[in-house]
Amino acid sequence: MKHFDIIIVGGGPAGLTAAVYARRAGKTVLVLERDTIGGQIASSPKVDNFPGIQSISGMELSEQLYTQAENLGADIEVEEVLEIRDGATKSVRTDYGAYTCAAVILATGMTHRSLGLPEEDTLAGISYCAVCDGAFYRGKDVAVCGGGNTAVQEAIYLSDLCRHVTLIHRRNTLRADAVLVDAVRRLPNVTLLLDTVISSLVGDEALNGLVVKNALTGAISRVDVSGLFLAVGQKPEGRLAQMLGIADETGFIPTGEGCKTSVPGIFAAGDCRAKEVRQLITACSDGAIAALAACQYCS
Repeated sequence: MKHFDIIIVGGGPAGLTAAVYARRAGKTVLVLERDTIGGQIASSPKVDNFPGIQSISGMELSEQLYTQAENLGADIEVEEVLEIRDGATKSVRTDYGAYTCAAVILATGMTHRSLGLPEEDTLAGISYCAVCDGAFYRGKDVAVCGGGNTAVQEAIYLSDLCRHVTLIHRRNTLRADAVLVDAVRRLPNVTLLLDTVISSLVGDEALNGLVVKNALTGAISRVDVSGLFLAVGQKPEGRLAQMLGIADETGFIPTGEGCKTSVPGIFAAGDCRAKEVRQLITACSDGAIAALAACQYCS
């Protein structure tokens, strides 16, 4: 059974940054990613808010992080972690094998809740981040689905870029803070469709419309849009954290100084960590902090 100083679960920006910092500190490192190296950012067509880089695709940025970590000597494997056992020496079991280590960094990220429509996986024009992708729809008509703070904030943000924004919510009142609701209602180019659900997405390769249904009357209509921003909630990839007993009631991982969890030798970084701001730059920051703390723990 191969032993590493640090095993990082998750190959997104937080995990890969942690690998870079841990290897620079001379620690042996294994990164385990079950799906796509780079995480959610890999699917973003354009990243222009990463310091020092004018513009880059999410895939290119992911490849550069991957290459940097690999060139520094990190082992990176596409394997799903099934179990982590705590102890003086920790054991990690995957669908391909088993490893031991002194410290574990959980950088498992989170997933956006979806509408459950089959077209979501095939059509271009669907986004989960107005700040990231809103500029691509400048001067166009878009829709936002959701009724909380995130949805309303995205509608307000998009109203400055897009010709028209339709905010769709399944209930008759928005759940967002009153100040945000007041602000969005004052915007002349935002229309609220309440008591409304999206029943299907229209388009061949790219989205060009929504079929919506009024939840009270059953009336069906079409909304022509070029983009749909989903803000119906997120859920952390919290299975491993729950197994270890370090997740809170929502599935996120509370941490203290140095991204330390309640279990010695286990650290959390990135979007799976309980925090206020979840952006690419904060994920990388978490990765660096967690790696340095893990290196100190291993010393």
